[in-house]
Amino acid sequence: MNLTVKRLLGSMLDTTWYAMTLLFVLLGGFLVPGVPHVSGIVIYTAAEVEAVNGTDVKLKCIFSSRYPVSPSTLVTWSFQPQHGGREETAFFYMRNKPYPPIGGRFKGHAVWSGDLMQKDASIALQQVSPSHNGTYTCTVKNGPDVHRHGRDGEVVLRVVNQKRFDTFDWLLTLFDWTGARV
Repeated sequence: MNLTVKRLLGSMLDTTWYAMTLLFVLLGGFLVPGVPHVSGIVIYTAAEVEAVNGTDVKLKCIFSSRYPVSPSTLVTWSFQPQHGGREETAFFYMRNKPYPPIGGRFKGHAVWSGDLMQKDASIALQQVSPSHNGTYTCTVKNGPDVHRHGRDGEVVLRVVNQKRFDTFDWLLTLFDWTGARV
């Protein structure tokens, strides 16, 4: 074999050896018996929710965990305003008790709407206004799950003056107006 072919084969073998070693190390914890497996909480939220000014809206936050919900399960909803500003807490839940905000823009607006036994950490915002536009983040901690897969559940709320009609809404309105039954 000429020198170029030997170098090319040697380089490929080194790369293959490196890849196989990395794969073994990464999967080793899952394949080797007796090694503790760490699971994580996975949080599901809608990417964006739209609500009409002055109405109520539910911000759904569903989570999965390998472990049952316990009294130590903690839920935090935080809020980042649409056009900047400091992050603030919108809602807090711990020790099987909701703690609605006692001041700020969410006082009298944010209420618990979830059921932790069903792994639902949702809240409702009552009588939303444009000041509620922004990104809401649902964080759930359910020990012994010590970390989560992916990011916290983020949902963007857009408060509008009039709801946009999409094709499905239009068809439902048409059927309702004509008296047709679906």
